[in-house]
Amino acid sequence: MENTTKKSKKQKAKTAKDFGTQRKEVKKEVEELLHRLQLEVKSNYKLRASDVHQITANASQSQGSCTEKDLVQMFLQKLLMMNYKARSITVTETIRHHKEKQQKAKQSSADNVDAFSALFEKTSMPNKRQSKKDPIHPMDVQMAAFHCADRVLKQMMVTKLSQCRYALPLLVPDPFTQQIEFPFWTFREINQSWKIINNNKETISQTQPIYKAETPMVFFFRFGSVSPSKSQLMNSLINEKHNTFFHRHCPGSSRTRVLMDGVVEIAWFCPSGTYDDKFTERVAFCNLHGDAGDHEKQLQILTEMTSVNVVLLPQLDRNDKSAAKIQNLYKDPKPLICLLPEDDLALTEMGNGKYKIGLKERGQADVSKDLREAITDCLSFSSSESNIFRLEEVAEQSDIRVDEEDDDDCRKGKRAAQEMMRLLKKKDLTEIKESFLPCQGKLWHQWCQKNKELNQPKGDDPEMEISKTKTEMMKVRELQYKSDISTFIHLFMIQMNSHAENKSVFFLKWLRILLDEYTSADLSDLHHKYGEKWSTVSNLSKSSDKSEAQQLEQRELLEISKKLQDATFGLEHILREIGQIYESCSSVKKNKKDLQFDFSSLPSLAAQMMISGFPLELMDGDAAQVPVIWISAVLEKLGDQRVFVLSVLGIQSSGKSTMLNALFGLQFAVSAGRTTRGAFMQLVKLSDEMKTQMNIDYILVVDTEGLRALELAGTSTRDHDNELATFVIGLGNLTLINIFGENPSEMQDILQIVVQAFLRMKEVRLNPSCVFVHQNVSDVTAGEKNMEGRRKLQETLDEMTKLAAEHEVCDAERFSDVITFDVQKDVKYFAQLWEGSPPMAPPNPSYCENVQDLKKTILSHVSNSNGMMLTDIKNHIKNLWDALLKERFVFSFKNVLEIAAYRKLETEYSKWTWSLRKTMLETENKLQNKIENGAINEVEETDLQEELNVKSTEVKKSMSEFFERDTNANILIQWKTSFEIKISHIQENIVRETKRKLNDVLQQRVLKKRIDAQRTQNENELLEKAKNLALTLKGKAKDHKILQREFESFWEQCVSEITKDTPQVQDIDILKDVKEVLCDGSESFSDLKTKSKKCNILKVSNYSEYVQIQKTNDKFKRWLGLSKEFDAQINNLITDIVQQVNKTIMSKNIAKMGYNKSYIQELSGFIKAKVTEHEDRHKEKYVFKKHFFSDLVFAIFNTVEMTFKEQHDIFKEANDPVLYIARKREEYYNIFQKYCQGATSAAILGEIICNKLKEPIQQSIYKKTARDLADEMQTNCESLNGNRSKLEKHILKTLAEEEDFEAYLTYIHKPKKHFKSFIRDEVSQYIKDKFNTRVLPKMRDDLRQKEKRITEAVKRATQEVDKKHGDVDLWLEIFTLNLSDLLIFSENDLEGVSRDDVDVKVLEEVIIKELPPIISAMSKTFRHSRYFTLKMEYKDRPDEILIEHLCQCCWVQCPFCKAICTNTAEDHDPQPHSVSFHRINGLNGWHKRGTQDLSAQFCTTLVSSTKRFYPSHDSEESIPYKDYRRAGGVYAEWSITPDLSELSYWKWFVCRFQKKLENYYNKKFQGHGEIPAEWRKHSRQDAIESLDKYI
Repeated sequence: MENTTKKSKKQKAKTAKDFGTQRKEVKKEVEELLHRLQLEVKSNYKLRASDVHQITANASQSQGSCTEKDLVQMFLQKLLMMNYKARSITVTETIRHHKEKQQKAKQSSADNVDAFSALFEKTSMPNKRQSKKDPIHPMDVQMAAFHCADRVLKQMMVTKLSQCRYALPLLVPDPFTQQIEFPFWTFREINQSWKIINNNKETISQTQPIYKAETPMVFFFRFGSVSPSKSQLMNSLINEKHNTFFHRHCPGSSRTRVLMDGVVEIAWFCPSGTYDDKFTERVAFCNLHGDAGDHEKQLQILTEMTSVNVVLLPQLDRNDKSAAKIQNLYKDPKPLICLLPEDDLALTEMGNGKYKIGLKERGQADVSKDLREAITDCLSFSSSESNIFRLEEVAEQSDIRVDEEDDDDCRKGKRAAQEMMRLLKKKDLTEIKESFLPCQGKLWHQWCQKNKELNQPKGDDPEMEISKTKTEMMKVRELQYKSDISTFIHLFMIQMNSHAENKSVFFLKWLRILLDEYTSADLSDLHHKYGEKWSTVSNLSKSSDKSEAQQLEQRELLEISKKLQDATFGLEHILREIGQIYESCSSVKKNKKDLQFDFSSLPSLAAQMMISGFPLELMDGDAAQVPVIWISAVLEKLGDQRVFVLSVLGIQSSGKSTMLNALFGLQFAVSAGRTTRGAFMQLVKLSDEMKTQMNIDYILVVDTEGLRALELAGTSTRDHDNELATFVIGLGNLTLINIFGENPSEMQDILQIVVQAFLRMKEVRLNPSCVFVHQNVSDVTAGEKNMEGRRKLQETLDEMTKLAAEHEVCDAERFSDVITFDVQKDVKYFAQLWEGSPPMAPPNPSYCENVQDLKKTILSHVSNSNGMMLTDIKNHIKNLWDALLKERFVFSFKNVLEIAAYRKLETEYSKWTWSLRKTMLETENKLQNKIENGAINEVEETDLQEELNVKSTEVKKSMSEFFERDTNANILIQWKTSFEIKISHIQENIVRETKRKLNDVLQQRVLKKRIDAQRTQNENELLEKAKNLALTLKGKAKDHKILQREFESFWEQCVSEITKDTPQVQDIDILKDVKEVLCDGSESFSDLKTKSKKCNILKVSNYSEYVQIQKTNDKFKRWLGLSKEFDAQINNLITDIVQQVNKTIMSKNIAKMGYNKSYIQELSGFIKAKVTEHEDRHKEKYVFKKHFFSDLVFAIFNTVEMTFKEQHDIFKEANDPVLYIARKREEYYNIFQKYCQGATSAAILGEIICNKLKEPIQQSIYKKTARDLADEMQTNCESLNGNRSKLEKHILKTLAEEEDFEAYLTYIHKPKKHFKSFIRDEVSQYIKDKFNTRVLPKMRDDLRQKEKRITEAVKRATQEVDKKHGDVDLWLEIFTLNLSDLLIFSENDLEGVSRDDVDVKVLEEVIIKELPPIISAMSKTFRHSRYFTLKMEYKDRPDEILIEHLCQCCWVQCPFCKAICTNTAEDHDPQPHSVSFHRINGLNGWHKRGTQDLSAQFCTTLVSSTKRFYPSHDSEESIPYKDYRRAGGVYAEWSITPDLSELSYWKWFVCRFQKKLENYYNKKFQGHGEIPAEWRKHSRQDAIESLDKYI
């Protein structure tokens, strides 16, 4: 006995040792497998769902082979596309090896012809072959991916395996620890559909989540090793045409597999409701892989839960290790079917539900028949409740791990979702949304209805109607705001704000699963009722008798439809509620009292969901409304990504969502009970490699509700479908048009809608692409049939185009007239989705190949597109939707798009013109220096053009790229030629203007020569006298007091002599000169200043006292007096004269040339000529009274008096001998000292040169800094760094902040003057604020650069003189020439200075020594910003440079409201004048004829109203505002778009300054011009914020 025990112990020890060795070997095999698949890293860092979902470089490859390292990626890619051939991927190395083997066989057969040796003799296997690794088993690829996947990807894999009708992993041993896991979580998103025939012979359709399935289960397993394939037998029971379970005869199978032993797979048979179903009810089939004797735990679990055991048994003896287990199974009351490979008997019943079937030498069909019969008998025998299999019960088994309990995030997500679901218990499904989601029900629908009314105002007083509607809309928003946030939504927000990404993903998935489970039964019932009622209504509608019964049935149908709508409850409704909470809070600008965090963070929740792969509702399908505020906020939170928008259109249930899910592995709802309503968008990420290739970050996929949706049949109209089609086509870069089946009437239905939408896109100059996808085509391989199909489609499209063209009133004969369309490339034919009859049919591989082909086409479109930035999409969605709400979509949207695109173009145009102007400013400065230095004597346009050529080429290239690559290229192209011409013209103008300025400098150089000569003569005389005095005092050089006393006496005497011979520059009195020039004895001008103050013609708004209306027979017209039209004409005349006068004054360069009284004569003559010219043009209507001219002249000169004075003071300081000589005293005393000390001629000359360089250096620095500052402000100054619209926005903000009514009047009536004043103020403030940080560093840096240039010029001059053996004259010539483009400094400045005995090397030393202290001293003078602009000529100041750049644009004002045309180009013909936002007409004094009622209407609402206007005061015929261009003249030159998004700004302004406006115009906002009450709610802050929102 003891020996037996010892022997037993030894046996156990040996068994344990063998088991340990076996475990090590298995582990080694697993590691090697993971290494071959390059997954060893992924075993720690999981394969993530986000990585698999992204589009990679391999995404468009459709080949069925790859390298081993790409096997997993290729498998997952095909699996996500529902391609069941994912298990049939060939490894390229295997293919190559097979070809090599074939080649060797051919060679050997040529050499060896002995057939018997070749066939029957055993040959030794070469070492290479022996060491050759077996190919990786396809199931090892699947299970390796499964083991390395994160939970989300595992679920996705199992869901897709189910869609491919493959068996699913039920029990999975860990490959390293053998711990068994039940992946319950992976089954949660699988739904099963099947049909049964009830007792009434009716076919009933049913759908259920698989995890809720309650079915009998048949368990297959084997003991030992058997030759027949168990999996193959199982397939014959489920679907003989499809390998549900992988077996050894499947393509790609290999001899070795590593990860399948011990794995239990499960598959369900689902009946189709036909009489040839293999089983009448659902049956689950489980398959244990490997020897059941080695996997006791799996065997125990499954045999306990099964309804029928099916075991494959080899020939065993009683002592076999499995004998006891077989004995127990036989004794178990559960049915047992034994399959005996070594036996050939047919189905034999052994009693008590035990059967045996022989397999030897029997056909597959016979065995399957027997097996099916036995299983059917067994199932009928064991139909008790205890034998029903439920997945939930597997999770209750001991000693196994359940994934969703093991994962912390998954467990917490489930708990949170269940907590929310508890709130829904015992609630009527149709009332849930009303209880828990109050913001999106009646209130939201009311708001949507009001919004539509707002966009289509009727009646005679649109502003009052709009104001009333807006007030009502705000009340709705306030009610939404006051409604309590339900606990349900509170819990959702708390979970989504947990900041744990994985947890929120699990939470969302769990919530979706539980909501689907909660609603599915009721929805299914309602759909069934709806279908029955629909059939009844359809049958009644066919009869000619329109009875009350039919109307009753129709009403009941609508009631069911409403219930169906109310009962549909999913994540999208929760997000919709959060969106409405956000929109209501945004509207009232307050946080809800019961909201635990700021409402501004709500869009982040939706953005987070989108990034995690969940779709977001873009258009609310129930309200048919895009929540623009919410969507814009979410897109903003996603960041500024570049995306390509792919949208899909098709008739309901045409397979759109299924196709998108196959294309990108998305999660759009596809079940019949949950069809897409409205439109949803989802992000598809591109891999980093693809981002670089495509220049796109994401594809934004937009899926839409089916056109002609059955549920909407009662309420949906053609307009709704047209609206939806127009929206998604307008939004998409590419639209997939999905056509299902080959029914021509259905095809015609959708095509008419689609063609009309594309026609609208053409009208608004959008050019999206389209691809037609013709699904469910019976034979896609038939080439001739395809050609015929394409021809028919082309004909249908052309026919639809003609119909749509008539509807849209435009010219188009063929579809190709509307869109670039290639019927050969842009039509895809898709095979039927299922390979056979559902529910057991797998997806058709041909369908998957078609999807892959479509994917390649889509990626081709992506690569050829620039896509859109999300910020652009945000604006695009808003503009598109706003336009769709209006009656005239094309007119409205076209204008919105064009204005937006044109504004972008203007911004670029501003950059291009500035770069040209900046370059020419540099050139102008260099050439001006050379002219002043006498280095050049003429300037040619060709020379200037050459200087600009390089920059011009850069600008042209930039323009070309902008017009080709911008997202709005199709809209912008219409202006390409005109802007190229404009750039060419601006370039010519810049060159011409620069030439004119330089020619003025040339002319002034001649005039200035006399002034400079006198000054030089005085300086030289002083030097000579100082030198002579120094010679007499040589012995007293060290006595500073004597030298100072002697020099002081000498200086006073010299200055006295100079001022006696040279007259001083006198002060000027402009108004006195004006009086002398104009006084002709006909009028007294005794008190000019008083007169100019009393009657400033430049500030009046009405010129009636200056004008005599010509006689007319119409007394009424005479009584009316001067019309607004005449006032406008005179105002334009005065504005033009003032601008020209200012320009002329600047051209005189008084700061350099001095003032001359003749300027007054010249300017007065110009004013007189302009007034006379205007009078001659309008003498039929009015003439000017005599005092018009004198008042105008005095007003203008009173305004420019200060400019004259400032310029003259600069001249006086520079040229008055007393002032000039006084400034030079210190310099001359230093030179005098050096003479006394016996300094050399070189030292004295060096000192003089350094002193003479001071002023040129200083002037050059100020000019250079001014140019640099102008350039910097074009980039950094917020108000000056964009186009004219942006500048105007900042002007309006400043006006609102200061609330200065007089400043407003200047802005309204003299905008250019106000713009210039604003630019000057901005520049002045910028210099003041940034003087120490930006201005001073620039000046000092430029000073260092100039010191460096001067030092280099000194050394170069010495070197050249040395080389040429020249003298000091040559030295000075070379030195000044090297500085001629840098400084205004020439040899003439040293004329008369003694050059005797000057050693140039000493001179070089002196200058290099003396220059640094001078530079240092000069640097210290740059201390105060207030002196900055005073130190330079007017034209060189940064503000004037920017004014010249920014104010060379269109200044034409709207004839109704005086809004300024925003076109950047001054002459933009044929582009009409336009402005993004008009003003209230009353600001321009518009009033109702015959009353004192000022207008309180916007032009943009008036042009969509029924109101009329009189174009001028003497018009007898009124014109409808809608046809305002009929009025001709200035009215015909404007494009005014009907638009309801008026700025709060002008509403606030009118209310704030109502009294002042009424006093100014002597009229009232009353009666017909009463201010709407809603306007008074706008605060100044609202006004300012509206500028940021809209401009």
